[in-house]
Amino acid sequence: MLEYNRFVKKKMKFLTRVVAVMLIVICATVLLAQTAFARNAYLINDGDRVVLHTTYATDPADILNEAGLQLGEDDTYTTQNAFGVSEITIQRKQTITILHGNKTLQVNSYGETVESLLNRTNLILTEGDVLSLPLNTATYDGMVLTISRSIQTEETYTSLIPHNTVYCYDASLMEGEEVVLTPGVDGQLLCTATVYYVNGQEVNRVISTQVVTRQPVDAVIAIGTDVETQEPIPMPEEPEPEPEPQPEPEKPEAPKQPVIGNGTITTPEGEVLTYTRAEAFRATAYNNTDPGCTEFTAIGTYCRVGAIAVDPRVIPYGTRMYIVTNDGEYVYGIAVAEDCGGSIKGNRVDLYFDTVEECIQFGIRDCTVYFLG
Repeated sequence: MLEYNRFVKKKMKFLTRVVAVMLIVICATVLLAQTAFARNAYLINDGDRVVLHTTYATDPADILNEAGLQLGEDDTYTTQNAFGVSEITIQRKQTITILHGNKTLQVNSYGETVESLLNRTNLILTEGDVLSLPLNTATYDGMVLTISRSIQTEETYTSLIPHNTVYCYDASLMEGEEVVLTPGVDGQLLCTATVYYVNGQEVNRVISTQVVTRQPVDAVIAIGTDVETQEPIPMPEEPEPEPEPQPEPEKPEAPKQPVIGNGTITTPEGEVLTYTRAEAFRATAYNNTDPGCTEFTAIGTYCRVGAIAVDPRVIPYGTRMYIVTNDGEYVYGIAVAEDCGGSIKGNRVDLYFDTVEECIQFGIRDCTVYFLG
């Protein structure tokens, strides 16, 4: 009997130990299951969009998919923990276009400043470069960044001083009749200016000196005031005198020609210019009343004698020239490339004249263009 009691006690102790071990295993399993299936909060940053997503998932790709945020082929993300919340930051690919002179570059970015982008692509700015955006601008998809070349030059050129018109009354003329007593002549101004160009186009001009080389002459026009109220008294007829022989009409005086030497031009007015090269061009003439023309040139200046149309690929805007026709009938003089035209291609120039009649008279002529230094 005593041995039976001992056997029972041993069995009871063994069962107690088994139950205790099973309870420990069950508690551990429950704790592990709670840990594995706990809901976690994630703060997702997608550019300007911020999403707070709670999930049982732990893989960032699964979390983004659950939140409805799809990644592109070249998109990526980073993760970090902050203030007890896991953060996922999406970095989407940005395509940036850089225009540098005649080159067009396309680079990828995932969000940085313009300065960082230039450093990363080894684009070093020089003193004359001008950026279209500040260096601290943040990049964005579709950004176009232009690097322009700025040039400052000193230029000497002539401009016209418009003449005035003076009217006077003349009782010997019929009312409303006008007679030009003195034709007007524009004056001439020799200017020196500092000119600023960006990518070959003038953006500013600061005149430093102005010297009058020819004074303007006022035009004088007489206006009739006489009003006749009665028929004139007929005069007795006189025998017509025999016609006197008329002298032959004088040919128009040829324009005074400049004296052109090796690298220098002395104009008929005595001004000395220097040139770097001379080229043959075909010249036509136009006026701002022609179809498609306005009173402004392609660079925004007023149309005027001396502002001519060129092919900017051959002659950049702002180039100063001295032009004479090869037949010696026209000395156009100093000209500046400020305009263009659809048919002005290659070695073609279109010279501006004040009137249509002058354009017709000029027609099409071969000329020599001296590029001034």
